[in-house]
Amino acid sequence: MGEPVSTEHVDAVVVGSGFGGSVGAYRLAEAGRSVVLLERGRAYPPGSFARTPRQMNRAFWDPSRGLYGMYDVWSFGGFDSLVSSGLGGGSLIYANVLLRKDERWFVRDEPIPGGGYENWPVTRADLDPHYDAVEKMIGAVAYPFQEPAYRDTLKTHAFVRAATENGLDWHLPPLAISFAPGPGQAPAVGMPIVDPEYGNIHGVPRRTCRLTGECDIGCNDGSKNSLDHTYLSAAKHHGADIRTRCEVREFRPLDGGGYEVAYVRHDPSAEGVIADTKKLPLHLITCDRLILGAGAYGTTFLLLRNRSALPGLSQALGTRFSGNGDLLAFLLPQDGPLQPDRAADRDLDASYGPVITGAIRIEDTVDGAREGGRGFYIEDGGYPGFTNWLVESTDLVANTFRFGEFVTRWLVERVRSSSDTRLSREVSRLLGEGTLSAGSLPLLAMGRDVPDGVMKLRDGLLDIAWTTHTSKEYFDRVRYIMRQLSETLETRFIDNPIWFFRRIITVHPLGGAPMGRDSADGVCDSYGEVYNHPGLYVADGSAMPGAVGANPSLTIAAHADRMATHILEERTRGPARAASRDNGSAGRRNGATSLSFTEEMKGFFAFDEIDPVKAAAVGRTRDDRFMFHLTITADDVDTFVTTAEHVAGTEGWIRADALGGRRPVTEGTFNLFTMAPSPTTRHMRYRLYFEDGEGNPLTLVGRKEVHDDPGIDIWPDTSTLYFQLLGGRVAPADQTRARIVGAGVLHIQAFDFARQLTTFRTRGPGGAQALDKFGRFFLGQLSDVYLAQMRGAGA
Repeated sequence: MGEPVSTEHVDAVVVGSGFGGSVGAYRLAEAGRSVVLLERGRAYPPGSFARTPRQMNRAFWDPSRGLYGMYDVWSFGGFDSLVSSGLGGGSLIYANVLLRKDERWFVRDEPIPGGGYENWPVTRADLDPHYDAVEKMIGAVAYPFQEPAYRDTLKTHAFVRAATENGLDWHLPPLAISFAPGPGQAPAVGMPIVDPEYGNIHGVPRRTCRLTGECDIGCNDGSKNSLDHTYLSAAKHHGADIRTRCEVREFRPLDGGGYEVAYVRHDPSAEGVIADTKKLPLHLITCDRLILGAGAYGTTFLLLRNRSALPGLSQALGTRFSGNGDLLAFLLPQDGPLQPDRAADRDLDASYGPVITGAIRIEDTVDGAREGGRGFYIEDGGYPGFTNWLVESTDLVANTFRFGEFVTRWLVERVRSSSDTRLSREVSRLLGEGTLSAGSLPLLAMGRDVPDGVMKLRDGLLDIAWTTHTSKEYFDRVRYIMRQLSETLETRFIDNPIWFFRRIITVHPLGGAPMGRDSADGVCDSYGEVYNHPGLYVADGSAMPGAVGANPSLTIAAHADRMATHILEERTRGPARAASRDNGSAGRRNGATSLSFTEEMKGFFAFDEIDPVKAAAVGRTRDDRFMFHLTITADDVDTFVTTAEHVAGTEGWIRADALGGRRPVTEGTFNLFTMAPSPTTRHMRYRLYFEDGEGNPLTLVGRKEVHDDPGIDIWPDTSTLYFQLLGGRVAPADQTRARIVGAGVLHIQAFDFARQLTTFRTRGPGGAQALDKFGRFFLGQLSDVYLAQMRGAGA
């Protein structure tokens, strides 16, 4: 990890301040947890965003070249990309749209060209309450199109007309913009904004939207409700330690649980100075939980770079990359002179208003679309007013003609010695009608492209293999609808120039550390917790297993909110054991050492069967699969080994489609090698309490039969679980009277067992000795069972 400069410990370290990291930091800080958030970029108060050419020259991110600005530009084999570096992450440069992922677009087992499937282990119903929470916190409101001060937004009028005349489904999406000074007040342009109760992290006044189209280059008015003005301000108010210019380089799990994080600090004095940033000193911090929110590029890069320190990390790391179907095109005025009576109809004035005001939704095959294809959204674009001059300067022919005309007229007037000394009309004609800028409109599309990109390290740098080839039908469909809109508005449709090379620019990179139903399917579970690494979470867009389809920011934030709720509720952990992990003392005697490991078992089950073997056979024919993923923890290894019941607690989840999909285990116990009637038999017992998808309580009771039969049977004995499902929450004393709902058999697969061996963790003093004591106990019990007959024969 390098030479440490300082060491400290907190409940949670959050890496990155985008939509994942900011939400996670706020929720944990609000609950009283100690939180340190590390953001590589600097803070951008209102008024500090670059506008002049000189400022823009320094506004890019490349520390080795002395650049510490906001824009981080990437170029890969099949596409280019733009993301943000700064306090607030992507919210500093996004276009404010807060759309929910469409309910039917949470696909399962959808084939991907070239192999594999797109699986979303969460549903719209899982995320809806978290969507609600984020929208409320950020202050999502639709563009007040009908209010007097906003009716002159010509591009919105044109966009709505084009959608309506083509019979397309349009609406005004929620935007993260303050149009009104405060809650319940009427929208007004350029008015002071009232700070919320949690204050303002920058301490700089804000004012309501002035309709300048500068959303994507940083809002100098502060009217954009970016994460620094919302979640980060609230997180700081609740005690979060927010550190800018701190870039995480390495991290590793600790033997006793938790993680050590190494980061460097970027000194403001280094700006403009070329330096070897690899030689910056490392600072160390340890934490119980590590939350990665550095974005699809940053988080995936960190996991790939630190892979050797994370044994058992899923092979899915680096997969499911998607550009979220991003495509940019332009509508330009038709060639030829304007007809005076039609001039107003062709004014679009894209620089007036927020960058995006309206959205058109195109159906997907999974929606039942008749023509088929992957769904998408098209949104009106905009740009800052000062770029109108740049747009006009691209019309070289017209500019040259007007300049020649101006010079000719001026010379003629000088030769004639005219008494008319006024040049206003000539200068006006020189500047032109502004037809090109006034009649231009960017169109932005995003949707369900094919998430088949692969992210790897090449020479220590991030590389991504993804092209538009497998998504060709999707992009063709997007461009067809855009052309329809163009024809309706009597404009010319112009592709982004790089489309000539079949490249796109994405500002919504997703995937790389995708969530999945198990470790073979994804890097993390639906709550973002990395498989086989308790306490390590992925909170950002890298966790998305495919394209969100809509603007992804809200879905990423909702995922992070759900993750935080899961952490804080500790639903899968008994109160004593939760305190044991968080406080390091309660739930075990003073000086005791705990031990935990993670186990995954898979198989089949059937309803209305009592015998597990028969039920498994019936379930296999019906493809009724059942699995569980448990972390088993003995709070005190000494007590666990010496007591007869050898009892440990469990946390985790079961998954069975017939029971509502993935369901959390609300409480559970595990008994290792309890005595059976026969002295040469031991039982491993499981009791798991959970609820099905309709809220009905269920109890799983099962056991592994460890006994010596003829032949070598240690593996099948220790890897086969026979279980029954009981109706209700059934205590051991009531088991014989309980109703049996179903039964089945589960097995540990060889690959899962190999991974399980990498998940053993201890917490407390003497971790190595505790692990050795557990191992001796385990092997001793096996010896007692499988060598008993041999010893008896020798006697």
